[in-house]
Amino acid sequence: MSDERPQPQLQVLIVDDEPSSREVLGLCVEQLGHSPWTAPNLEQALAVAEAEVMDLALVDLRLGAHSGLELMRRLKEQSPWLRVAVVTAQGSVETAVEAIQQDAMDYLVKPVTPARLEALFRQIATVRQLERDLEALQEEVGETTPPPILRSKDPRMLEVFSTARQAASSDATILIRGESGTGKGVLARAIHGWSRRAAAPFATVSAPSLSRELLESELFGHVKGAFTGAVRGRPGRISRTAGGTLFLDEIGALPMDLQPKLLRVLQDRTFERVGGDQTLKADVRWIVATNQDLEKAVREEEFREDLYYRIRVIEMEMPPLRERPQDVLALAEHFLAFFASRYDRPGLTFSDAAREAIQERSWPGNVRELQNAVERAVILGQGQQISAQALPGSSLGAGTGRNGTPLISLEEAERRHIEGVLEATDSAREAARLLGISTTTLWRRRRKHEL
Repeated sequence: MSDERPQPQLQVLIVDDEPSSREVLGLCVEQLGHSPWTAPNLEQALAVAEAEVMDLALVDLRLGAHSGLELMRRLKEQSPWLRVAVVTAQGSVETAVEAIQQDAMDYLVKPVTPARLEALFRQIATVRQLERDLEALQEEVGETTPPPILRSKDPRMLEVFSTARQAASSDATILIRGESGTGKGVLARAIHGWSRRAAAPFATVSAPSLSRELLESELFGHVKGAFTGAVRGRPGRISRTAGGTLFLDEIGALPMDLQPKLLRVLQDRTFERVGGDQTLKADVRWIVATNQDLEKAVREEEFREDLYYRIRVIEMEMPPLRERPQDVLALAEHFLAFFASRYDRPGLTFSDAAREAIQERSWPGNVRELQNAVERAVILGQGQQISAQALPGSSLGAGTGRNGTPLISLEEAERRHIEGVLEATDSAREAARLLGISTTTLWRRRRKHEL
């Protein structure tokens, strides 16, 4: 059995001032299973590359008033990730050397054979896949949270897993309901992994964490000059996740004026970038989640009824942890194994009293609260066993301080503070400034606390 993974479909930009050459190359690209885009000159090529996320540009050396080498330089400035191959009818050592010096991926002399193009496409696709594998490896090496556990003894959870596996084979929109911390994002990523889109990107956009303007740009992208400070265009998550899965967390927080735009993407799979008039295609699979009462929001005209029905093609509910008592200890053991390894405390176990305390707790913060409780106990506990006293007071009702203030862990205090600042500010940038940290650090801490 072959271990070879399917090659991702490439977005290929063909730039040639001869219509017949563009047509022939375009047909060849399409027959090889990739998506061709064409442009006759430098200006249109730059416009296409700004509007779409291209993987490869096939650039003719002679483009009327401009040269292909000039276009190469401009494309690299605009889209640093883009690979460029030179195509020419009059090859020479001098132009080949100059093209390679400008970081050309290849140098093709017309007429270009399908076999030659296929070899180039395989090379590009392999590089892109290696880049994705490297990103995944870097994320795994730097992972600060345990890997997901998709096992359960609870009948409702088993039904959710069964439905999710069945739904993964389709492109239908999925709505995942559940309280905060129940693992909606984990399930969304699992569905992506089970789907035919597993080799393509998976992206998460959290609706409540961004201002209305930033959320629109994050989803749909924007063109250069669309608003003050837009010094260059941005593709947006829909374009960058082409062929993959986009998880929109807490869709109930999506502003009313953005809901028609999302509805159009779901129905017609088309959209425009902020400030742009070019209609683009949206080849993404949508999974959305909420912990809100969408039916109530529809009745109160805070959520569009047509969008409500459109997102719940397939619907599943993540039960809270308090309704899955048979799973609590297994999850706690899973977290203990991860954090014991991470903090170099091999052989660490729970005491009988700790096990009893864990099972008795209702865990209002669900799986996320249990995970945080176990991590704190591993860090602060002593000896080869986690005692009941090592588990955080905030999780097990350890009481209050002398002045009546609830005793909570430092981590929980940080989570609450960041959450409060985010709610009081209009953007992540402003929140980071008030917290005295960089936006990158804020992103990492929000990811850690799932805010």
